[in-house]
Amino acid sequence: MLLRAADYTRPVGAPTGSFRLPDVAAKLSFKCRSGEEALSAAAESRPALLTFAGNYPQETIVPHTTTSARIRLVVFDWAGTTVDHGCFAPVAPFIDAFQEAGVAITSPQARAPMGLHKRDHIVALLQQQEIAAAWRQKHGRDWTEADVDQLYAAFIPKQLASVVAVSRLVPGVLETVAELRRRDVKIATTTGFFKEAAALVYQTAREQGYAPDASLSAGDVERGRPAPWMIFRLMEQLDVFPPAAVIKIGDTEPDIGEGRNAGVWSVGVVATGSEVGLTAEELAALTTSERHTRLAAARQKLLAAGAHYVVDSVADLPRLLVEIEERLQSGDRP
Repeated sequence: MLLRAADYTRPVGAPTGSFRLPDVAAKLSFKCRSGEEALSAAAESRPALLTFAGNYPQETIVPHTTTSARIRLVVFDWAGTTVDHGCFAPVAPFIDAFQEAGVAITSPQARAPMGLHKRDHIVALLQQQEIAAAWRQKHGRDWTEADVDQLYAAFIPKQLASVVAVSRLVPGVLETVAELRRRDVKIATTTGFFKEAAALVYQTAREQGYAPDASLSAGDVERGRPAPWMIFRLMEQLDVFPPAAVIKIGDTEPDIGEGRNAGVWSVGVVATGSEVGLTAEELAALTTSERHTRLAAARQKLLAAGAHYVVDSVADLPRLLVEIEERLQSGDRP
C-alpha cells in the first residue's frame, strides 16, 4: 500500500507528534523510535496512530523539498569577519602564554592555525617544527598534553581581557545584515572562541547593533572546526535546510573547511581577516601594489582550502548572494 505524506493527519486533541492514518490503513499501527524501522501490528477495532519522535505543529505533515532556490541562512565567523578587523584578539594572548612558558613565538606563527578551537590552536602551534624545537630546547623534552592544559589555562584570562577591546564591528556589517533581514535570511555565527569569550564578543557586538539569531562556539560541540557540527546544529535550531540554502563566511582555512564539510556554500574573507592581518588603518596605508599582493595571496590560500568564493569583506555579500541564488535557480549546488 502506498501512503502519501498528505494522508497523515493529526487527530483533534491528540498529542503533538501523533498522526491518524487514513481509514484504508486503519488496520496497521506504527511506532517510530530514533530512526528504527517501523513496527506494524494489527488493529481490529481502533484507529491507528503514527507516532513520530519530535514535534510537528502542522495539522498535516507537508513533504519538505530537498532543494532550495534561495539562501535562507548565513553563518558568519566573528573575529576577522564581522568584528576585529585583522583578527587581533587571539594573537597577543597566544604569544604571551607561550612567552610565560619560556618559548617565543611570532605573530605569523600565532596566526597560522587561526579558526580552530583555541585549545586545538595551541596543539597546532606546538606541532609547528620551529616551536616544537624551541620547546624541546627550553624544557629538555617534547611537549605533553599537560603542557597544553597549562598553556590553555594561561591563555584564557588573556583572551578574555583582549577580546572586548578589539571587537569593534567591521565596516559594512550592519548594512549587510539589514539587507539580509530584508530578504528574510536568518543570521547565525560560529567561532573558535571558547564559550566565555564568545559570549563577550556577542554582547559587545549586540551593543553595536549586531545581534545574530543564533550563535555557537567551539565549546558547544564535541569537535570544533573544520568539523561541520556547529553549522548542523544551527541549521536544526533555526529550521533551515537543505545545506544548499546556507552560506558560511569566514576568514580562515578552518572556516572554509567547516562550510565544505557541512555541504554549504563556503565563502572566504580576505581584507578584514587573519590572512592579511592588518587593521583598517594599516590596510588603507598600503600602496595599491602592496594591497593587491597581500589580498591576492590570502585569496589564493582560501581558494586552495576549498572556498567557493572569496570576497574582500562581508560588505560584498549581498551582491554575491544574488549570484549564488541565480546558480541555485539553474540547478547548481555547493
